[in-house]
Amino acid sequence: MSNDRNLEVKREVPGEYGAPILGAVLDRLDRFYGKNFFEKRRDEYGSTVFRVNMPPGPPFFPDSKVIALLDQKSFPVLFDLTKVSKKDVFTGTYVPSTGFTGGYRVLPYLGQEEPKHAQLKSYCMDILSSNHDRWIPELRAAAAAGYAEWDAERNKPKKSGGLLGGIIALRFLTKTVLDKDATEGNALTETGIKLWTAPQIAPVLNAGLPAVIQEPLLHTAPIPFIIVAPEYQKIVRFFKANGERAVSLAVPHGIDPDEALHNLIFFICFNTFGGLTILWPALFKHVSDFNEFDLQAELREEVRRAVGGGGLDAAALGGMPLLQSTVYEVLRIEPPVQSQYGRAKVDFVLETHVEAFKIKAGEMLYGYQPLVTRDPVVFEEPEKFKPRRFMGEEGQRLLEHVFWSNGPETGSPSVDNKQCPGKNFVVLVTRILFADFFLHYDSFKLGDVSISGTSSVYPCTELKKRA
Repeated sequence: MSNDRNLEVKREVPGEYGAPILGAVLDRLDRFYGKNFFEKRRDEYGSTVFRVNMPPGPPFFPDSKVIALLDQKSFPVLFDLTKVSKKDVFTGTYVPSTGFTGGYRVLPYLGQEEPKHAQLKSYCMDILSSNHDRWIPELRAAAAAGYAEWDAERNKPKKSGGLLGGIIALRFLTKTVLDKDATEGNALTETGIKLWTAPQIAPVLNAGLPAVIQEPLLHTAPIPFIIVAPEYQKIVRFFKANGERAVSLAVPHGIDPDEALHNLIFFICFNTFGGLTILWPALFKHVSDFNEFDLQAELREEVRRAVGGGGLDAAALGGMPLLQSTVYEVLRIEPPVQSQYGRAKVDFVLETHVEAFKIKAGEMLYGYQPLVTRDPVVFEEPEKFKPRRFMGEEGQRLLEHVFWSNGPETGSPSVDNKQCPGKNFVVLVTRILFADFFLHYDSFKLGDVSISGTSSVYPCTELKKRA
């Protein structure tokens, strides 16, 4: 680990942006279609901090210049709201049209200093806390329905991102928050929700398409909201019809009901549903691929021993340290949110483990989490998936270096920071789902990944029910 002494500034931030327009376009092409985009620049400049262009870039997205932060010492400045602003940086160097969100700037785009930030974040936290006694039973009920569908199709190709991702997530989120299962009669579908979310992130998304198709369609200009307006109106109608109880929670916070509705949609469908449908398949895939010891057998035995003759509750989860560590390790090695941005509010000195740089007010800072959370100064064998990494006292200490939630895992979301209000919720329901799975099944095996739109899809090649 680096020491706490102040380092001397000996050089300017290395790197370059290239010729106007051309430099940004070349960086974008290299980012999406080249290899080791960050690693080769890190090695070339001899620094984990450097200047580079990030997608989407010009001509329709002119603000592409960033300073990349790739180590554990520099990256946390993105959470220091005395030095950076998080206003309008949720999707990076551009902001999607508010048409996608009912004409409102929803919570993730608000800076902590804006008055509505505290109101809307308190509202989101109330949504979670007011349903605290329903999350676990509704999740287990949704999972049980998913298992039944899974078992009925056992002789056909299966997708972990479907039965063990999207359908379960959509079912339990809407049933808990809206008192109505959105999957009944296909009132809402995973595809429909992603048709709405995808255009908002399309300029910074690699959808796996050939460059000749992807560049002009996704990365050249914003996708107009009107293209997906019918899908969003379908979501709005469902939430309006069933969201009276949830929207009413906004009244004590002084939030207009219509603004509350669109923030509720974004919180449930974009943030929570979107995050879980990335995290859950990644968890199952990493466990499926692990072969250094029989991880599934140890998880199965730990879960069943902890539950015993009782129920799957908080007390039982406390007896599952390996399962908890496994979830944290997936959040470390494959964070569901890869990028974090912040714009410098003041001039300050930024330190890496070995050197320091002057940052000027107005400069955009960018952190790429998959490298930050594989920093070899902090993590032993950082490229390896190690399920036991976060067990014991030393493992618990390492949690401060896991940043998937826009803050350290040891931090607490509040109106005074930009940490995800659902941070603890996401970890809890992921642990519950995985434990519940091993109460029903002994083992599983997933095949190779394929890309379907914005989803990673894994065929289930083996699935053994509990003996």
